[in-house]
Amino acid sequence: MSLIKAMATVGGLTGVSRIAGFIRDILTAAFLGAGPVADAFFVALKLPNFFRNVTAEGAFSVSFVPLYTETLQKKGEAEAGRFAGQAFSVMLGILSLFTIVMIVAMPWVMYVIAPGFDKGTLRYDLAIDFSRITFAYLLLISLCALMGGMLNAHEKFGPFASTSIFFNLCQIAAMLIPTAWTGVSPGHALAWSVTISGVIQLGRLWWYLKKYGIALPMLVPHITAPVKKLFRLMLPGVMGAGIIHVNLFADIVIASLLSTGAISSLYYADRLFQLPLGVVGIAVGTALLPLLTKALAAGKTTEARDLFNRALEYCLFLTVPAAAALMLVTHDIVSVLFEHGAFTAENTARTSPALACLSLGLPAYVSIKIFSSGYWAQQNTATPVKISASMAVMNIVVALIMTRFIDVAGISLATGLSGWVQCFLLWRGLKDGDATSFDERLRRAVPRIFLCAACMGGALLMLSAALQGWFHGPGFHRILALTILVTGGSLVYFMMAHICGVFRLQDVKKYLRRTKKVPSPGGQPLDLVEDKVKDE
Repeated sequence: MSLIKAMATVGGLTGVSRIAGFIRDILTAAFLGAGPVADAFFVALKLPNFFRNVTAEGAFSVSFVPLYTETLQKKGEAEAGRFAGQAFSVMLGILSLFTIVMIVAMPWVMYVIAPGFDKGTLRYDLAIDFSRITFAYLLLISLCALMGGMLNAHEKFGPFASTSIFFNLCQIAAMLIPTAWTGVSPGHALAWSVTISGVIQLGRLWWYLKKYGIALPMLVPHITAPVKKLFRLMLPGVMGAGIIHVNLFADIVIASLLSTGAISSLYYADRLFQLPLGVVGIAVGTALLPLLTKALAAGKTTEARDLFNRALEYCLFLTVPAAAALMLVTHDIVSVLFEHGAFTAENTARTSPALACLSLGLPAYVSIKIFSSGYWAQQNTATPVKISASMAVMNIVVALIMTRFIDVAGISLATGLSGWVQCFLLWRGLKDGDATSFDERLRRAVPRIFLCAACMGGALLMLSAALQGWFHGPGFHRILALTILVTGGSLVYFMMAHICGVFRLQDVKKYLRRTKKVPSPGGQPLDLVEDKVKDE
């Protein structure tokens, strides 16, 4: 499968998930607002997601996928299946015990993750209740990550990419089902929906493994040599993922020391930030790692370099204008999407600057996923850890300083700035590699992408000023104004990209007519990976 096809599959399904996620967030804002119940639920949601990013999408995935892919390529299906089965059984045992311990110890855990939640308050009591319900999701989604990694290694990207859709649908259902039917509060219903979604996601992926005939034998837990290697690779990855997500918890800790609603404002800003980051960043990270690993394992350096550069080019082409829009017209976006029900104009005024500061680092964080894949594909999980450690310190220090001046937006600004520094340090370690150095086409495309985004930004500001009457009008007028703003900005960007030669409409037509060529933001169609392999 080509990079562009894999990215389109993962990105398209992730996009559907993000749309469902936005519907979920709009409903959450209307039902819970930005008060104590919302703060408690978002802490409960962050807790399993913190460990999930260590054991699932984080250290485990970046260590397991290259090892499983390499075993599959060199030793065949049977041996790869045995390796996956042992990894599954060991993970099941360790995480089951860890989940039980965390549920029992939740009152003490809360003192660490939300020290601003005073004992006896509504926020504190609800956070403990919600967290005990949601924490089982860690075990379920970690097992999903293993099965999803197997499917990705077999170039079946769709099933794992679509799992988060069911997470969002379960939460939407939890809010729409009348509380009289369930007998629980909206907050408790949302907490239960998190764990229920994990059961559904696990069952789906198990079914897809059976459908595609991918072996995952259930074995007695045993630390074999491949599993030992997995843990060795995971160790720096655990530290790195842990450091990255310590930043997330540091953000919660710092926000909990601010006035009520700060955590919720940070959450809503992050949800908007995650839309382009998820659709583009997760898509390329998921698609690039197994393809890059295969190319390097086969000694195809030219193919690997092309994959690396085109991934970076496509991602910058999509995320630079998204970052500009989220920074320049953030108040309009937040007010239309979230300002309903319990979410007030005051909440919008607090969330908007947090989103603008966070979006500053959007292109950097997408690039980080690509640069990190360059290390992981070579089974180098240590270097990104060292860089992450230094960034953790920077992020926390800057956040503590900036919150004194710009409230919760100071946390977002620290995150955005540290992303660019991390991006630079990762690039510096890869720039001299044969497979990860920049090619001429990328060097030519990047400044043109930023120029086009600047022109789009100017157009957005003018459109926003002209539409302010509608943005302050009835609901339908506000939605229409945002639609015009997004459509107008997109048209300006793609027109400028066409004029500058970054993106050409005829390339799109060629791609739609032919499956052997892919339109590239660099202006020339890129041969699919399959064609290159045949030629070699």
